[in-house]
Amino acid sequence: MTKIRVGLHGMNGHQIHNRLKNHPDGEIAAVCMTEAEWKRIPGWENIPRYDTLEEMLAAGGLDLVCLCSPRRADQERDAILCLEAGCHVYAEKPAVLSEAGLDRILAAAESCGKEFHEIADTVFFEPYWSMKKLVQSGKIGQVVQVYAQKSYPMRSGQRPQDEETDGGLIRWVGIHAMRFVEHITGLRVTDIEARETHLGNAVLNGVPEGGLYTAAVLSMTLENGGVAAICMNYLNPTGFPGWGNEHVRIFGTGGMMEITDGGKHSHIYTDRDEGEIDLTASDCQDFLDLLLAHLRYGEPMPMTAEEELHPLRTVIRAKDKAVTV
Repeated sequence: MTKIRVGLHGMNGHQIHNRLKNHPDGEIAAVCMTEAEWKRIPGWENIPRYDTLEEMLAAGGLDLVCLCSPRRADQERDAILCLEAGCHVYAEKPAVLSEAGLDRILAAAESCGKEFHEIADTVFFEPYWSMKKLVQSGKIGQVVQVYAQKSYPMRSGQRPQDEETDGGLIRWVGIHAMRFVEHITGLRVTDIEARETHLGNAVLNGVPEGGLYTAAVLSMTLENGGVAAICMNYLNPTGFPGWGNEHVRIFGTGGMMEITDGGKHSHIYTDRDEGEIDLTASDCQDFLDLLLAHLRYGEPMPMTAEEELHPLRTVIRAKDKAVTV
């Protein structure tokens, strides 16, 4: 089979164009974006550009469409259009804004004989991948409690005040932390509560309180009876040495493991101080590489579709139940 021919729709998020340069299994075959966006990417002069997703799909010749739709609220519609046009879909998070919408997409994928995936690569980077392997091997015993944090800078005036553009704080940012909880431990969340606040939005953005949420907390129960909490915000100060300020701490009956300071540091504590997570024997693979090999050669994916998408379901449920304080 020839390389997977990829169409790119939109630039609202982490589009995959840079990751497809000289890729052995995939290539960009068409793009749907503004002319200004198209001209900003060197080497795209010979790649066909379309003004609408419908035009790009009608032209044919695509195997996979990566969606970074201009409005995340439109991505359900966009995904179904792609599936019905005979294309697999790889969607920026949150892939969709409602659980009913996700179910409609999955039903369309099954009906069309195509696959739907989210860009669910959060733990497919070190040291998170090795933490996952160690925790699920029983290194720190039975998981009892998980704490995860995800903090980004505000980028005053740039973050949308409406949640239909990017999905909002809990779904856009919280999904990374939810993948820390579920994908690292291998445990699903069975019950969740959420609180969120607009506090500081007027100060940081010069607009009345409302619109953009600045911080949120999630409290949840894990399927094994353990508990977990997530803290997320747009309050990471510019003095912090990194774009994202992430922490993951997992407490078990046999020890504790942590990754702190945006992934820069890690540590294992059991009955002794075991130092940092050892990455020398890492078998971590890029999630996009795995997906393209899966579509081209039938190689297995590292997790089931339900495992991949359950963090999305969970943050959607959290948002649906969220209390504004």
